[in-house]
Amino acid sequence: MVDSQLLRSIELFADFQDETLETLAKESESLQLKRGDVLFGENDEPDHLYVTLSGRIAMVNRSIDGRESVVALMEDGDLFGEMPLFDGQNRSTDARALEPSEAIAIPYAPLRKIYEEDPGQLWRVVALLANRLRAMDGVLADSVFLDVTGRTAKRLLEIAGDQDDFALPVTQEELAGMVGASRERVNKAIASFVRLGWLEQRDRRYQILKRDQMELRAR
Repeated sequence: MVDSQLLRSIELFADFQDETLETLAKESESLQLKRGDVLFGENDEPDHLYVTLSGRIAMVNRSIDGRESVVALMEDGDLFGEMPLFDGQNRSTDARALEPSEAIAIPYAPLRKIYEEDPGQLWRVVALLANRLRAMDGVLADSVFLDVTGRTAKRLLEIAGDQDDFALPVTQEELAGMVGASRERVNKAIASFVRLGWLEQRDRRYQILKRDQMELRAR
């Protein structure tokens, strides 16, 4: 069982009645994930949606030849795996923990009942999906307007957040999947940042030395 007040902190459930949250909490489960644990695979039959409480969980697509593309990165408070609740189709991506993570698994069945009994709650679902579309618009724009070096700068800044000194929580292959390029091209971009004095690299630790230049390159 999950703490009902924890569910209340999730935007999608913020307007649920206390009794409704208690019912949902009783049927939900807290999950502790190790790096590499897979929550679900592409084309799996779905029955839960998930919320990331800590760590990072990647939504990954694979090409026929085995290459991976990280289409989304789920961090604290992010909800994922909800689409099949509404369209009835199988999973469209893999979901894999990139580092030790905690998540909540929430079954579809009680949620369907809640939405059938109180359709007004679906407006929050509409807002969630609209935000997903906006985010996807941004990803598509990056792929058109930014080259590999620009996308690499942007992903490193996203991973760093407000910190100038940070550890890369993913492998070089996974970072390449987030950028949407080969590992070799991403490594070449990072090497150029080091050469320019914008970034310092020590194994998997990085220090941003010239954030303004990195931000300018990421536009």
